[in-house]
Amino acid sequence: MLTVFPAIDLKGGSVVRLAEGDMNRATIYGDDPAAQARSFAAQGADHLHCVDLDGAFAGRAVNAEAVEAIVRAFPGKVQLGGGIRDRAAIDRWLELGVDRIVIGTAALENPELVKAAALELPGRIVVGVDARDGFVATHGWADVSTISVYDLAERFADVGVAALLFTDVGRDGLLKGCNVEATLALARKATIPVIASGGVKDIDDIIALAEHHAEGIEGVITGRALYDGRLDLAEALRVARG
Repeated sequence: MLTVFPAIDLKGGSVVRLAEGDMNRATIYGDDPAAQARSFAAQGADHLHCVDLDGAFAGRAVNAEAVEAIVRAFPGKVQLGGGIRDRAAIDRWLELGVDRIVIGTAALENPELVKAAALELPGRIVVGVDARDGFVATHGWADVSTISVYDLAERFADVGVAALLFTDVGRDGLLKGCNVEATLALARKATIPVIASGGVKDIDDIIALAEHHAEGIEGVITGRALYDGRLDLAEALRVARG
């Protein structure tokens, strides 16, 4: 069964979607993140993906109040990323009810932190593999490293990481269609399940990813397609579960 994660991205306390991770190209979809979380739950979602966009750039929690409201409002499991770069932040969010923590920049810059957390908290740590042209992007996607997505994935094999969250930054928020080929290539090479993200356009993307679930694609994150009405969440959940 493919897990569908509706996305709530936070900027200045509002629900937004960015184009290619560019903070200057944000579309605001609402000013009540908790209400959005309840709406997704009412449509059948049992998982949610939340990102503190301001936090990703600041390196610390910026939209903490909104995240806490989302966790209280959503009856399912919340996966959180954005600016979580030390153990204290990891532990704090888990104690507040977040199910899984997504770590991106720190996975590249401080891999020992991620390895230790994953070993001590099996199934609770997700490594964000954000890519531009096959190389890992960091600091809210503002910088691009010389490390390939495959090399980063290999670094965290066999330490208890729950999943790799693979985002094609060049497609994110643009409704170009998910990069199924690149996602599948990573899933086939990695020993860790992969969550697809970036560019989901419509139900065809969900169908294509679900077909490869047995090959290591665990789930898919979708945002703009839901907010723009191009993808019906209830239909996506039926396809993913069936």
